[in-house]
Amino acid sequence: MSKKIRIGRTDLVVNPIGLGANAIGGHNLYPEIDEQVNRTLLKTAFNEGLDFIDTAFTYGMGRSEEIIGEVVKELGNRQEVIIATKGTQKLIDGETIVDNSPEYLRETVDASLKRLQTDYIDLFYIHFPDKNTPKYEAVGALKELKDAGKIRAIGVSNFSQEQLIEANQDGYVDVLQGHYNLLNRQAEKDLFPYTIEHGISFVPYFPFASGLLAGRYTKKTTFNDFRANMPHFQGEAFEQNLQKVETLKEIANAKQTEVSNIVLAWYLAQPAIDTVIPGAKKPEQVIQNLKTLDVQLSKDEIETIDRTFS
Repeated sequence: MSKKIRIGRTDLVVNPIGLGANAIGGHNLYPEIDEQVNRTLLKTAFNEGLDFIDTAFTYGMGRSEEIIGEVVKELGNRQEVIIATKGTQKLIDGETIVDNSPEYLRETVDASLKRLQTDYIDLFYIHFPDKNTPKYEAVGALKELKDAGKIRAIGVSNFSQEQLIEANQDGYVDVLQGHYNLLNRQAEKDLFPYTIEHGISFVPYFPFASGLLAGRYTKKTTFNDFRANMPHFQGEAFEQNLQKVETLKEIANAKQTEVSNIVLAWYLAQPAIDTVIPGAKKPEQVIQNLKTLDVQLSKDEIETIDRTFS
């Protein structure tokens, strides 16, 4: 099944299943990644109808953007692909500094355009707020870039409700990207009422809670990476979360699909969310994520999942 949706009030129309590209060229995040596999993954994604890519400068400090730009140029499909990227970080003496100043935003957008080998970015996010720049001034700089045709839509990421309200003082914010999944639903209270009221589309990151919501783990699974220190992977909390995932497995089994597809379908059923951007390291993961489009959750199933993870 193929369907397209509009992202909020923008003129960006996409397959609602996108790709979070932090494992594309993100050697600083995933040292073991293979760039040739990255290229195959992107080509597979495009061939299967995925057309929304979410990247950032910090994914490989520009390398993710470069690979995406090279593949899109090779395929000649720039008009068919919606590219979102994020910026604001810069390296000074080996330290990462966040800078939302209008001057730096103009500079970082130009640098992203060059790496992506394109003359426009479909959706540009302020990746993190800084401490000094008024939020509406930073967004105002992006509005100037939008008017100049360098970007098509304005996003902010990792902004609190208070920061979002300040950023949207002039009504220019189109998209908010934030941490949200079935185990972390705080955004429903803090952010969704405002984004829905103001026509701002919410794009969740960490949709699978580092794999826990994908149904891959059991009580015997052990972790020796960053997950080992996460509260929802420890002790009783981990066991309770696994029990909740069993409910997802029952629904997935009844529909002959994967838990990951049930989770993504539930997000897309939320009024605040138009699109999801699950990550992938292998081409087959992209293909599996796209099968979400074949999943129809009933009202009862949506409510069952809601109650289970409330």
